[in-house]
This record gives sequence, C-alpha cells and structure tokens, in this order.
Amino acid sequence: MKKTIELLAPGGDIQSIKAAILAGANAIFCGLDRFNARNRAQNLTLDDLHGILRLAHEYHCKIFLTINIVIVESEIPALVALLNKLAITTLDGIIVQDLGLAYILQQYFPSIEVHGSTQLTTHNAGQIDFLNKLGVGRVNLCRELNLDEIRSLTEKAHANNMEVEVFVHGSNCISFSGICYISSVQSGNSGNRGRCSQTCRNEFIKTPAGNEFPLNMKDNSAFNNLDTLREAGVDSLKIEGRIKSFDYVYSAVNTYRRQLDSADANQDTLYSIFNRDLNNGYLSNNIGSQMFTDNPRDNSSRNLAKARGEDSKEAIDKARDDINTLRAKTAHELESKIAVMNIDKPAIKMSVSGEVGNPLTISITAPNEQFTVSSKVSLVVDPKKANITTDVLQRRFKALSELGYHIETIELSDVFKDLFLPSKELTELKKKIHTVLAGPNSSITPVELPKLQRVTQTPKQPGLSILISSYDDLNICSQADCDIYFQLPSEIDKTKEELIELFTANTNIIPWFPAVLIGREFENAIELLTAIKPNTIVTDNTGVAFEASKLGIPWLAGPQLNTTNSYSLLCLKNTFGCAGAFISNELNRNQIGAIKKPDNFTLHYSIYHPITLMTSRQCLFHQVTGCEKTTVDVSCISDCSRTTSIQDKKSTLIIEKSRGNYSHIYNSENFLNTAIVKDIPNRFDSFMIDLRNIQTQTETTLSKTQMIELIKQLLSGDSTAADKLHEQIHNTTCRQYKKGI
Repeated sequence: MKKTIELLAPGGDIQSIKAAILAGANAIFCGLDRFNARNRAQNLTLDDLHGILRLAHEYHCKIFLTINIVIVESEIPALVALLNKLAITTLDGIIVQDLGLAYILQQYFPSIEVHGSTQLTTHNAGQIDFLNKLGVGRVNLCRELNLDEIRSLTEKAHANNMEVEVFVHGSNCISFSGICYISSVQSGNSGNRGRCSQTCRNEFIKTPAGNEFPLNMKDNSAFNNLDTLREAGVDSLKIEGRIKSFDYVYSAVNTYRRQLDSADANQDTLYSIFNRDLNNGYLSNNIGSQMFTDNPRDNSSRNLAKARGEDSKEAIDKARDDINTLRAKTAHELESKIAVMNIDKPAIKMSVSGEVGNPLTISITAPNEQFTVSSKVSLVVDPKKANITTDVLQRRFKALSELGYHIETIELSDVFKDLFLPSKELTELKKKIHTVLAGPNSSITPVELPKLQRVTQTPKQPGLSILISSYDDLNICSQADCDIYFQLPSEIDKTKEELIELFTANTNIIPWFPAVLIGREFENAIELLTAIKPNTIVTDNTGVAFEASKLGIPWLAGPQLNTTNSYSLLCLKNTFGCAGAFISNELNRNQIGAIKKPDNFTLHYSIYHPITLMTSRQCLFHQVTGCEKTTVDVSCISDCSRTTSIQDKKSTLIIEKSRGNYSHIYNSENFLNTAIVKDIPNRFDSFMIDLRNIQTQTETTLSKTQMIELIKQLLSGDSTAADKLHEQIHNTTCRQYKKGI
C-alpha cells in the first residue's frame, strides 16, 4: 500500500485558497497581513482566517499560517496578542523562521503545532536535532538537496517523531533561503522580512558567456519524482506560489493531485501555466548550467511548444493561443465554483429574557448549535446604571468576533428598561458563550509574557575580535592581543587533519563554522569539533550548535543565524547553552538598542566585513565566464577557486568561489559601521572586524595590523579614530544600519 502523502498548496489570497481546496490540496499555507514572508501577496485578515478555517476543514484540508520572518523587538507585544487569538482557533499549525518566536511558542503556546520554515536553511542531521529540541513538529528541508540527502534526513526526522516537507514545484532561488541579503543591502527590502525585490532576476550587462540574466534559474518541478519522494518517506510535498493567480494555483495543484493519485496527469499542464521552464536538477543531483535560463519572464508558450516537440514560431504562437484559451476557461469555470464557497462569519442570534429579582438569561442560536446561559445574580432596577440594552450587549459581546462569528440580532423586550446587572456578570456571560463556541480551545488562558529586564552592564571598553581564513595571517595572532576567529570552509575532507593540527597547536584560535554543511561536510565538521574540543566556537550553523551544546563546548551564534530580538537570545541560551551571539547586521540603531540580553551572555557585532549577499550550491561561473564542466561534481567544492563579477545598471556584484566553499556573491562595498560604538554604548561585549582576503571594490591604504590598531583606538574612545578609518578605507557602506528591516 502506498504511503499517504500530503499535498501542500500556496494560498496568497482567498480565491487561491478556494482554488487549492477545489484542486484537491490536503493542506494550504497562507499568511496574514503582518508577519509573513510574502508581502506582495494579498494575504488575509484575521476575520478572513476564521472563514477559511471553517471552509477548509469542511473539505478535510488543513491550514498552516506563515509567520516566517525574523521578528524585531518592538513587534513582540503585537505578535503575542496575535498568538493569543490564534491559539483559540482551529488553526493546524504555524510556520516559523525566527528562533525567538519558536521559543515563545514552545514555552507559552504548547497547543500550537510549529513547523520550521525553509528560511531556516535545514540541510543536516544536527539541524533536525536542534529544531526537535525547540519543539518543531515538521521541518521544511532546503530546496537544494538531492533525493539521497532527503532520504537520509527524513529517516533522521522520523526517528525524532518529526514530519518532513519538501518543495516540489515553483520558483527556485539562486541562494540558500534565509541567508540571502542582496535585497536587504541594495534596497533595504530584507528577504528575511518577506520583502525580497528579486535582484537575482535582474538584467545585467551581457557576460562573457553571453548571458544577460546570469542569476536566473528555471523553476523547480518534481513531477516525475513523486514516487521516489514517497518511497523516501517524505510526509508533505509543497507547491510554491503565494503571489501567483488562483487559476495557476488550481492547475498546478490539480496536476500534482492527479499524478499522486493515479499517475495519469499530463505534465504539459505545468508548461501551460506560468513557468521559466522546468527542471529537477537539485533532486536528481544534476546541478549545473541546464538549470539556468536567460529569460526571467513567463516562458510557458515556448516551453509548451518544446514539450510538444516543436519550437518554430508557428508552434510557439499556437501554444500561446492554446494557453490563453485554457487559462481563460479555467479562470471562468473556477470563478463560478469559488463564488458559492462561503467564508462569511456565521450569524449568532441572541434572545434575552429575565425580570427583576431573577437571573438574566441569554439563548444563543448559532450554526449547528443552540444553548442557554444565565447570570449568577439577579437583575435589579437602577435607572442611572441601566445596562441591559442592545447597544451595551453588542459592545460587551463584540469579542465573539475573534472566534469568527457576528451577532446578527439581539432580541430584547421593553421589560429590560431601567434594569441593571453588574459588569462582571456580563463578562461572565460572555465567557460562558465563548466557552461553548470555542470548543476544545476554550480553556486556553491568554498569555502575557513576563517583562524582560535589561542587564545593567558596568561601563567598560568592549573587546575586539578578528576573523581570518588564511594561514598566512596567523602571524597576526601573536601581535593582535584580541580574539582570533578562523573561518572554516564547508568541505574539509582533504584538510581535516591539517586543521586538527592547527587548532591543537594554537588553542587561542577559535574555529568559526560556516552556515552550510551538507551530508559528509557536516560529519567532517563534527569530527573536527570532537577531535579538537576547543574552548569555544562560533557557528552560523544550528547543527554544529546542537552538537557543541551536547559536547559541553561553549558556542557563539554567528551573524547568519539572524538574531534580531531578545527572545532569540533567550532561546539560544536557555535551550542550547549558547554563551553569546552576534546581532544581525540587518538591524538599525533603534532595533538593536531595544534588544535585552540575558544574564551571563555576551553580545557581539561585526563593524567591518565584506558583505555576503548570498551563498549558492550552484556554480555561478557557468553563466558568467563559462566553465569546462556542465555540472557540479565532488571536486568542484573542494578544488575550485575563481573570482569574477557581474554588473547591472546600478551596481557590481563580486562572485567568489574559494577552495572548500560554495559560491558566494559579495557586495562591491564592504560594511563599515564605526557609529555603533558611540550610538549604543555599554551594550556590546566585543566588536569584530573581518580581515579575510576577499577582494571587493573597497580599498584601503592600511595594513591589517594598522587597521587593528585603529579599531582598538576607536574602542578606547579616541574620537579621531573613526575619521581616520573612513579616510583610509574607501568605498564602504552601512546602509543596513541606517535603514534596518
């Protein structure tokens, strides 16, 4: 018997949600008008959500709400108020990125099921353990993984009683999700806040390889891999598209539904809806040039013609006509079906009865429900305080709308003129009505988070740390008198013994683990960690964090863990024994200043570094300079070392691939923020400067030793040091610090 597998559909608006239900979705992910990673989608109001929940559950379809962005401190009260409202609904789960939000849900809202967003970049076994300890019930794996990697991680998740979700159709990002900062740096629109401006789809000056859209990837399609994914044990298949039209959603979901049920679906349907061509390169472990397209727009007519075996102008024109006819027909048929799918609030009728000296009784008539509630005390005559009126009762019971109902009528006779009932009795009546209508969730008490206290820090000069990645820079260590971090590559299979010798001989050097460690890369990283047992580490990878915590090794959370609020810090410290954290460089002065650190916890901030815009599993040179290989193989990560650049109308992007690492794109200007030292005094325990040999368009006349000395002067309060740094380091930016997220 085939394993039952969930088909998870996108719901960017009400019409799309209804279309997904009609198409046979088992579950739908959608967002409200705040706190979700698709700001360009129409999204839902809370009132909409109540109706959607009733409608979806009638069709045995689950609804998962996306709160999958990083949260800033000022939003915590509004977020908790929203969670209190969601806790008493029949919502099936919340999808999260922010570790602070996951911590709040685990500690205060245990009845809400939590799913880990793809923005958490989950790709190794340690990260599964990390999320499991945080109470996450389902993990959405990285989009870049192949079938063998998915199978292995699914086994790991199931061993932890967690479900696994895999992306099967829709737009591919060129970067690993959650650690892409290109939109944030260039336009102030953070992808970690749902505001990605899709710079990777931009037109660039034609590259030597002849491409004008060198970062533009074809869409993902696992249409022919569904049985393999089922056999791998995957629990949910996700179709992307919350900013797509309702007819797109219907066609995509219906095609996958039919393929899952009987394998009789026609893939041509997927070429008839919006697509940039379709490819399954990640799943099939065939990562390379065939996954790119030099056209970021809708390729449906050309691709449908090719799928039919022709690509002449006549064939393309014919395909375009067929597509337009099909889309119009689908939309027309759907509109009539959607129109009768009602999500309006069901009406409540209230009939009020009672008399002086007797309790007030309210009879409620709701859909599929009739019941009566009565006050504990009797009505009295009091013309001055009279409160048994239609207007008063409407106001007192208005909160029932939070359960998705509206009061249609209140039947009230003249007998109640001049009658009074204490306000607390009306409140108790409201609670009784609420209890019946809310059902199983009626006993959930609203949460009020305890007020966090700011730790008073004795004024002192903050420390300095430097980041290096070259053995040639080790001579700095003996001269610098500061913490030295050594950036490890992702792949250390060939250099592990050499690195063990390095850290064993130099116990003052602190290993820094990268954000992406897949499969054997992660295993090697843990073998290194176990062998050297360092006094402390820095990690941008939660899998390494979990293993360090298990081994009792103090660890610092790196900046790519996107720490943006106090509850993220509490999560890291209380749940995983974290010793300190780098605050995200996406935040501005006020957003950083509002964060309260826990006791016995250190705060860190990078004030100078080349800005990593994105990290990709792709070879980014195929489309730019060309490559003799058409696909990425095992030697590419370990051996390739190249640098190039691309340029659009506004800026230049630096593409770098170093040995042992994935391809990175860097901003042309390095980040330099000297203002924070004075802007937020006595907050940070240490500031870092990144002295790795990454060539951008930032230039300096300073040697590394001279830069260290100037930064030390800045931290000691020398008012001229900042001016000297800006005079001698040219072409820098701190746009993120000025704008925030």
